[in-house]
Amino acid sequence: MNVLDEIAQEQIRTDIPELATGDTVRVAAKVVEGNRERIQVFEGTVMRLRGGGITRSITVRRIASGVGVERTFKVNSPRIEKIEVVRHGVARRAQLYFLRKRVGKAATLRERRQNG
Repeated sequence: MNVLDEIAQEQIRTDIPELATGDTVRVAAKVVEGNRERIQVFEGTVMRLRGGGITRSITVRRIASGVGVERTFKVNSPRIEKIEVVRHGVARRAQLYFLRKRVGKAATLRERRQNG
């Protein structure tokens, strides 16, 4: 293992839950405004997961005031306070770009069944 991999391994967070495409998540991110810092919560559906290891990122989409808003978060970033999964959705593909054409109830995914 080279030096870069060792440094990256130390930076990977272990407090992040198991994420999958279609899950509804609540991401608490630190936002800097001037000299103040606050936590902003962004709740939406995970549209895609990218990368692996230290470069892993998720794109979360939600409808705000009738307009679709997508935001990409680096999962291992220190700016991410926490990520919590609200519900697990059923997704049959890796990227859910088809959600961009849907609004309201049509944009919701079925909930994944619990085994047992």
